Amino acid sequence: MKINKKILGGVAALSAASLVLAGCSSEEEPESTASGSDTPAESSSDAIILANGSEPQNPLVPGNTNETGGGKIIDSIFAGLVYYDGEGAAHNEIAADIVVEDPQNLTVTLQDGWAFTDGEAITANSFVDAWNYTANLDNAFYNSYFFEDIEGFSWDEPVEAMSGLTVVDDLTFTIALNKPAADFAQRLGYSAFYPLPTAFYDDPEAFGENPIGNGPYMLAGEGAWQHDVQIELVTNPDYAGPRAPQNGGLTFTFYATQDAAYADLLANNVDVIDGIPDSALAVYQDELGDRAVNQAAAIFQSFTIPERLEHFSGEEGQLRRQALSLSINRQEITDVIFEGTRTPASDFTSPVVDGWSDSLEGADVLGYDPERAAELWAEADAINPWTGTFQLAYNADGGHQAWVDATVNSIRNTLSIEAEGYPYATFAELREDVSTDVIESAFRTGWQADYPGLYNFLGPLYATNAGSNDGDYSSADFDALLEEGISNGDAAARNELLQEAQEVLLQDLPAIPLWYSNVNGGFSENVSNVVFDWHSVPLYYEITKN
Repeated sequence: MKINKKILGGVAALSAASLVLAGCSSEEEPESTASGSDTPAESSSDAIILANGSEPQNPLVPGNTNETGGGKIIDSIFAGLVYYDGEGAAHNEIAADIVVEDPQNLTVTLQDGWAFTDGEAITANSFVDAWNYTANLDNAFYNSYFFEDIEGFSWDEPVEAMSGLTVVDDLTFTIALNKPAADFAQRLGYSAFYPLPTAFYDDPEAFGENPIGNGPYMLAGEGAWQHDVQIELVTNPDYAGPRAPQNGGLTFTFYATQDAAYADLLANNVDVIDGIPDSALAVYQDELGDRAVNQAAAIFQSFTIPERLEHFSGEEGQLRRQALSLSINRQEITDVIFEGTRTPASDFTSPVVDGWSDSLEGADVLGYDPERAAELWAEADAINPWTGTFQLAYNADGGHQAWVDATVNSIRNTLSIEAEGYPYATFAELREDVSTDVIESAFRTGWQADYPGLYNFLGPLYATNAGSNDGDYSSADFDALLEEGISNGDAAARNELLQEAQEVLLQDLPAIPLWYSNVNGGFSENVSNVVFDWHSVPLYYEITKN
């Protein structure tokens, strides 16, 4: 699910101490530089906030949602053990405390009194049963990878109940890991770890169309989700957590293009958008004034070429990936297409996350070197002569055409081959072909971090069998460094090992890094208290309507 963010401290050092994540009310959030006014306007607490979105790829189930369109909705209608504030710091939501007994054992205690919107009480089983279901390979959920570190998880056969999860009583459960995972407590705010009510197991398919959650918002009722059009959420009157809505609900409109969303923003027909079309990047800050948003976020852009494609396996494939990477003039594209709102990548993570480095060995493959690119392409041709057209698939509803065209033009001019963009109408259609291994070309990929940690940019995307490993990459060397890194309780040593793991990626290029993104967005004259968080998503619950 994801993209650029903010430097976040680890949730805790792994020691035999209590990890208590202090709650934080909305009043305690830092002031946004994009709040629009020093003087709060009168607001309506029951007004609906109108926002842009995209049709979710899958039914709305936390364990099977790993893309941004569905993620924004899931995070609004569900609550987890912890949540992340605008700066990426973790705070208790349902958890009363999380005790890290040692690097492989945690004890979670829940607050009493929480319930789903159907009235069912939230207990330890609400979490344990949901996690076991998501982790069970029979259910083929995209987020199963997040449970790999729990004792009893298996990639070899379906497991109905992981041995590392034990319910102590209604409000307490323990987590035993199969290896040390230094940031496991920090991960628990991600949606894969949300609880589920018993109604889910009665009919998972029906539940996904009309989910029963426990978060600040809930679906507005029958027909609230109009596929490919919009989804309507209203406030959950029984939510008593720290993300209490300051409005009456949210409506996410699934715009076909970013241009349409921006036109509606200029006309005050939508309240907040988190993407600006290429055509407006040069002027939107002038047009919106102090209602424009341009800030660093945890977003990473790349494209992926599956090894199963002709010409992209083995030594030939490695040479061609390196040649393609060196063929792309990232600096020119970010300057011209993005008006300087992107920064050429020097690694696979994000400059706003602790542990980022711009001096990794092998990072020169991310530079622009046409001569070297041509040499490497010729070496690959000596193994197996190139045939066909290089295609780069993208979703046309995401504002990607300009940079894709510029990228394939750079490749065409450097390597003297046919290269072109291949548009899909919607993000959901692109992801469906990627997820089912149907796609027969390179394709746009990106990552908006799930939680503020270096590992989150690496493990879910490139570890063997990882849920978001779109190119089916597998490297024993990378996996070993990744495991050694995440097992190290010392943050500096852990980051160093994860940097070494990235040096393996720079040789193999399972994805070709392009640039880091800012979040570019804006809000209308109708709203105040607009804050974009560490990974580029507005804190919808804080927005007030004037």
